[in-house]
Amino acid sequence: MRLVWQLSAVAVVAMVGGQAVAAVQEGNPWLTLALGTVTSVLAVLAYGWVVRRTERRAVTELDRKGAAAGLGLGTLLGLALFGSVVANLAFLGYFQVTGRSSASGAAGLLGFMAAAAVTEELLFRGVLFRVVEERTGTWWAMALSGVLFGAYHLSNPDASLYGAVAVAIEAGGMLTAAYIATRKLWVPIGLHFGWNFAGAGIFSTEVSGNGSTHGLLDSVTTGPALATGGDFGPEGSPYALVMCVLAAIVFLLVARRRGCLVPSRGHAERVPAVATLPR
Repeated sequence: MRLVWQLSAVAVVAMVGGQAVAAVQEGNPWLTLALGTVTSVLAVLAYGWVVRRTERRAVTELDRKGAAAGLGLGTLLGLALFGSVVANLAFLGYFQVTGRSSASGAAGLLGFMAAAAVTEELLFRGVLFRVVEERTGTWWAMALSGVLFGAYHLSNPDASLYGAVAVAIEAGGMLTAAYIATRKLWVPIGLHFGWNFAGAGIFSTEVSGNGSTHGLLDSVTTGPALATGGDFGPEGSPYALVMCVLAAIVFLLVARRRGCLVPSRGHAERVPAVATLPR
C-alpha cells in the first residue's frame, strides 16, 4: 500500500504540474519556467510528506545536506554525456549547428525539463526502485524499474520500440546506478535534467520522441536513423547507449565499493532500509 500511496502523491503533482506546463509551453516560456520550478518543488515536498507518513522515518534520500553539490555534479555529468554523443554525431557529419536560436525558448525548456527530471526520478527511483529493491534486491529492482521506465516513454508522439528499449538501458540503468551509488536522489535528478536540457535546451534535438525543440542553438541532424536515433532523437543512437552504459558501470563499481548493493531475498533475510545504507 505504501508503494501505491507514494506513487499516487507524486503522480498527482506531476500530472497537474505537467498539464499546466504543457499548456503554456509554446506561448509563454517564462511562465513555463516558473511553473516547472513550482512543480519540481511541490513534487519534492509531496514525496517527503508521503514517505514520512507511510514509512515513519527521515527522508534521507532527499537530505538537504549535499543537495546542491549532488544536483550540480549530476547536471554537469548529464551535459557532458549528451555533449559527447553530439560530438560523435558531428564528427561523422550527422549533426550540424546552423546558428543561434532562442534564449527564451531555452528558458521554457529549462522549466519543462526540470519538472520532468524531478517527477520522474521521484517516481521511478525514489519510489518504484527503492521499494521494490527492499523486496527483491538491487538487480531485480533495477531491471524492473528500467523496463517500466522505457515503457513509460512509449506514449511519446514519435516513440518507437527500439527507442523505449534504448531508454530502458540508458536512463533506466545509468540513473538507477547513480541512485544506488549515492543513496540520494540529487545526483540522478541532476543527471536526468542535464541530459535532457542539453538535448532540448542547448542543441535543439528531439528528446525521447517528443518532437522538435528550440533551444539556444539551431541544428540539423541528418544521416541514417540507426546512427542518429531518427525521430526519437540522439537517445536512440548507439553512441548514447555506449556513453550511458559506461557511466552506469562506473556508478555500480562505486556502489559495490561502498557496499550499497542489496542482495536478493534468497541471499538475505532482511533488506536494509535506506537510512541504514552506507553513503
